[in-house]
Amino acid sequence: MELLPGARVGYSHQPVLLQSAQHGNISVGAKPVLLGDIAATTAFISAAEVAVIGFFQELERPEVSNFHIVIGKIQEVPFGLSTNPKVLSHYNITSNTISIFRMVDDKRQDLKLTDGKEIDATKMSRFIRINELRLVTEYNPVTAIGLFNSTVQTHLLLFTDKASQEHTERVRRYREAAELFRGKILFVLVDSNVKGNERVMSFFNLKKSQLPALAIFHTPDEEQDVLPLGEVTAERVRDFCNGFLERKQRVSIQYVGEHCCSHASKQDTLRMR
Repeated sequence: MELLPGARVGYSHQPVLLQSAQHGNISVGAKPVLLGDIAATTAFISAAEVAVIGFFQELERPEVSNFHIVIGKIQEVPFGLSTNPKVLSHYNITSNTISIFRMVDDKRQDLKLTDGKEIDATKMSRFIRINELRLVTEYNPVTAIGLFNSTVQTHLLLFTDKASQEHTERVRRYREAAELFRGKILFVLVDSNVKGNERVMSFFNLKKSQLPALAIFHTPDEEQDVLPLGEVTAERVRDFCNGFLERKQRVSIQYVGEHCCSHASKQDTLRMR
């Protein structure tokens, strides 16, 4: 087990332990999409919520072989590969690099494969799993790291039972609302049946009898709000999010106003001396 560093990696103050990844269940036939020009690369990135591209200056390198192992292991993510100098220059690539592009917060994360830095397939897989945030991201100890590393600082969590007959329809409606807040709020799905998620429920003072429920969380100041739901609808999710964002905006405006008045008062006092 490996203890991941970081001041905060989840909706509790507990450290997160990750099991080392294994190379099982690899699809040998999986291949990346070869990206020969900038237009093809741009289109590839735009076509998916999450896209991974290996930018390589040369293919006869161990990290390229490891990249292919990862492609076989993570089959739900589209992988591309480019060696075209114009493409590499366009994306400011100066050394062999694996880049993950996310639609949800318009973010790019790079893993540079520099000489002397040992990056095997396990570390590549972990980098992708941490950073593959989606329009709706399922919470687990790995995605938690990516969520808290995102520049989007407000998170909405839907606590629900994935085994419920209503789960598919709940997620569809939740996802519908997520489209409205892209770049403003990260939408997170928390399965109440996963034992490790009990800590997350406890952090928001929620019990299973109150589910399904929404919890919204602002990472800088840890302000939160909770809304138990009888039924998940896109309208209720939208209204809950808007209400929270509007309150945060009012507080921010009030703080700026008070700060400006205080500063002006000090300036007046100085002039009177």
